[in-house]
Amino acid sequence: MATIAFLGLGNMGGPMAKNLLAAGHALTVFDLVEAACAAIAAEGASIAASAAEAAEGATVIISMLPAGKHVAGTFLGEDGLLAKVSTDTLILDASTIDAATARQVGEAAAELGIDFMDTPVSGGVAAAAAGTLAFMCGGSGAAFDRAKPILEGMGSAEKIFHAGPAGAGQVAKAANNMLLAVHMIGTSEALAMGEAHGLDPAVLSEIMKASSGNNWSLQVYNPWPDVLEGVPSSNNYQPGFMVDLMVKDLGLACEVAESCGLNNQMGKQAMAAYSDHQGEGNGPRDFSSILEWVKAQ
Repeated sequence: MATIAFLGLGNMGGPMAKNLLAAGHALTVFDLVEAACAAIAAEGASIAASAAEAAEGATVIISMLPAGKHVAGTFLGEDGLLAKVSTDTLILDASTIDAATARQVGEAAAELGIDFMDTPVSGGVAAAAAGTLAFMCGGSGAAFDRAKPILEGMGSAEKIFHAGPAGAGQVAKAANNMLLAVHMIGTSEALAMGEAHGLDPAVLSEIMKASSGNNWSLQVYNPWPDVLEGVPSSNNYQPGFMVDLMVKDLGLACEVAESCGLNNQMGKQAMAAYSDHQGEGNGPRDFSSILEWVKAQ
């Protein structure tokens, strides 16, 4: 079992840390929110007063931070963790950030002989709690071999992918969430069109699930209230995955597309729709609430 420093105990990081404890790892945690640390300490983790203190003696560092600037600030520079940890430390950044920052940190780590991977996740809070997250990993093959047994404590073994070199995990995550936004909007439009013509959304969902329009939004995250149990749409769109986070991820996807000269027209339209929906006060609601925006147009 590993000695792990876990940095960032938000809606995703908290349950991920708990699953690492359940898997038998020794865990030291750091978060600016004391209550978040206390909740993990109650499960058996130690609390550190800083990221640097958490990293002392750790063989693995896992970070789950809000944005690229936080990841860069944590790892880079004279006061960053890369300057403090030993070369046998494995660093896994599970944050969803811009690919450029992930590459920058990965290259800085490689120059020091430190294994680093960007390992953004997919599956949301429910999968984080259940330990069934998907991981999209960017870094060397050797780092991936070291990382996989750790990641299996938080995700499904068959959903842990080596996407390529540093930054590749973030590109994969951006592509995935751009597609997710597009098919959630398309699913909402299809259901709203059918309902407006008298079709039962539950019946129409079954028809499309058995046909060529089938997709993840229909199968496990239906946006129409009361079609599926246990999903945000059937709980007044309590997240889940917030609209605010979808807007952030679509912004990252647009940056990735622009960096390679791709005119991602559907991604840009999804970004515009979710930004409009966010601007109407829906940022904290689940992203499947875009159905309401569709119906209001």
